[in-house]
Amino acid sequence: MTGTADPAAPPQQDRWGLVAVAGLLSFTALSDMNAVNLALPSVADDLGVAQSTAQWAALGYQVPLVALLLPAGRWLDGAGLRAAVQLAAGGFALGGAAAAVTPGAAWLIAARAVQGVFGALLFVLMPVLAARAVRPALRARALSVPATLGPLGAVTGPALGGPLLDAAGWRAVLPATVPVCLAALWVVRRVSPPGEPWDGPLRVPDRAALADAALIGGAVAAVLLALTLTPGGWTLLPLAAAAAVPAALWLRRPAGRATVALLTPVHGAVAALAAGAAAMQYLTALHLQRGASASATATGLAMLCFPFAMAVTGRAGGRLAERLGTRPTACAGAVLTAAGLLLLLGSAWTPQDTAWRLALAGCGMGLYGGPVQALALAGAPPGRLGAAGSVVQLARSLGFAVGPALATATATAGPGGLRTGLVAAASCVGSAAVLLAASGRHHRTA
Repeated sequence: MTGTADPAAPPQQDRWGLVAVAGLLSFTALSDMNAVNLALPSVADDLGVAQSTAQWAALGYQVPLVALLLPAGRWLDGAGLRAAVQLAAGGFALGGAAAAVTPGAAWLIAARAVQGVFGALLFVLMPVLAARAVRPALRARALSVPATLGPLGAVTGPALGGPLLDAAGWRAVLPATVPVCLAALWVVRRVSPPGEPWDGPLRVPDRAALADAALIGGAVAAVLLALTLTPGGWTLLPLAAAAAVPAALWLRRPAGRATVALLTPVHGAVAALAAGAAAMQYLTALHLQRGASASATATGLAMLCFPFAMAVTGRAGGRLAERLGTRPTACAGAVLTAAGLLLLLGSAWTPQDTAWRLALAGCGMGLYGGPVQALALAGAPPGRLGAAGSVVQLARSLGFAVGPALATATATAGPGGLRTGLVAAASCVGSAAVLLAASGRHHRTA
């Protein structure tokens, strides 16, 4: 997706319609993820499957997403941007439509896996689409559109999905992204200009990219299977051990070695806190609907307090980091998030009682988000900021994939499963604070 500019070419025309497409697709990909999590109890009841099986409607999306984040960038490099966006948006819409008409759990999981494949392409493409749509001087402004609308999608996903789930059922939630994807296809076809980097065909993925994706996906799938299929014991523990084989093989490959060279304890903190937050969201949605008999709408509104508080305190986190430092601010945010999760243990589990505890945890996440991103990028070698950003995204996506599986393994383990799950989620978040402190000592002694 690169090309050499012609010095004799006329000045580039800014195409803000394409920037809007990038923002809407970012909003769609993240809102879909959270809305589907809210629908999982209904999926399990309607299809007559265990909650651990229904959870794979979400994990089936996450596994290919995680597996393809790194190789997707290399595969798309040099491809026509218009064709790449059309492929990603069209495939994502197709997966959503197929999931809505599923006759059973296997079909649903397969359709969600298709969405995960094309979701990875969307995550890689959206910043590129926004940046290429305008002149270099306006790229910061353009990039802020998907950067803002993406988190907004995560914020509003449960709130939008809850009423839709109550009114029309879970089958109406899954294809909700299709109209946005179809509109994006039309706009890209009509508005994108001729010439490089827009024109050009897609190329067949090379063997290296396919091998990297297979090894990463195999390792992640083995871990998630071990967590979701062994709620009452350790009979499938070998699956977790089996994850070490593809992981070790990938680490010996060029892409693996390049990734390891960028890893710091900060990346472990990103993954741990994402896992804790994702586990908390899954457990909260499950218990409010099942244990407290709350409606999907009430559950979605209660869960909305977490990302809303996160959005409110996000800017304050940046200002506080300027005064106190990025590392202390990130550590304080992680500790505050862990405190909010632990307070859920004393909740009466009404939507109102749960909401303020989620808001407290969300405040911690808001303080944490910006500073930890700055810490991760600050350690990147010169000229490798893009690669460092991809590794942060990979760590976060791994956490979001493992968190719900960890919640499933604990919540279905028997009496007290909810309490055990919340303690595990808070422990993940607390370990993020420890890793951030350890990264400070590592930096001072390096």
